[in-house]
Amino acid sequence: CVALWLGQRMPRAGTGRPRCRTCAARAAWSAAAVIHLRDVSYVRLGTRDLEGATRYATAILGLEVSERSRGAVHFKSDAREHTLCYFDGDPTDQVVAFEVDSRAELDAAGAELERLGHPVHRGTADEAAQRKVRDFVAFRDPTGNRIELVWRPQMGARRYHGERDAGITGFSHVGLCTTDAARDEAFWTTVCNARVSDRIGDAPLLRIDEIHHKIALFPTHRAGIQHINHQVETSDDVQRSFHFIREQGIPVVFGPGRHPTSSARFLYFEGPDGMVYEYSSGVRSIADELMYRERQFEFAPPGFCEWGAKPEIKEFKS
Repeated sequence: CVALWLGQRMPRAGTGRPRCRTCAARAAWSAAAVIHLRDVSYVRLGTRDLEGATRYATAILGLEVSERSRGAVHFKSDAREHTLCYFDGDPTDQVVAFEVDSRAELDAAGAELERLGHPVHRGTADEAAQRKVRDFVAFRDPTGNRIELVWRPQMGARRYHGERDAGITGFSHVGLCTTDAARDEAFWTTVCNARVSDRIGDAPLLRIDEIHHKIALFPTHRAGIQHINHQVETSDDVQRSFHFIREQGIPVVFGPGRHPTSSARFLYFEGPDGMVYEYSSGVRSIADELMYRERQFEFAPPGFCEWGAKPEIKEFKS
């Protein structure tokens, strides 16, 4: 653990052996939550133009096709077998999935969600195979966003190699729409193990590991995925993609810039069916859970970008 190298040690209960303070804090936080999210796993998006979405995902976004099946195309962005799937369907049909550690945790999560009044669908064997996981449950969060909890997502046998060298190192986080930020923050931080890293206005940026955020909740009047983020290796990759995307006639809706919250250099741009995609590099890690305190930023351009860029994204405007 990083914190051990920083000398943040405390006795392990009952043994007197050193234990990392950060690990102890994370363990206590996770124990208080019923659903322990390990990582964001994939996004599924409906589209009326599957071939057009496929061209965009490969030639523009820089992903690699991992599988084509009847009515769906799966894409790789890292070591996982897939992190994005476009399928024939309604563009408002959007799903984000999170990995849990065990089938027992998956069962417990389903039971707790049902107890809290969130109807749960247990995936069939065919549905799990389509998602390249061993098992999953599906439900809607308080806003109505479609969420899947998955167990044992499949890793790829081949390393990711995008059609375009965008510098992508992996699928990293999602922005979700919220119709009540305080209510949804409570769901993700009490029912699940998310913690608030920072807030922009009422919009919380939530972490489930050391990365500054894996979930961002942006107030609006609808359910759905607000944006999809892929990390890229360097700031040079962000800048190169800025020029490339503009040359392709694709609207850049924010950036290049730097977030004062996560310290990431970023670029937001339009994708198929109105989806917003983001590249970013240099996102902050939070190693010390005990010492870190969430911060408040204004819901105005300076709260989103310290370089002075202004967003052309509805959910980022007052």
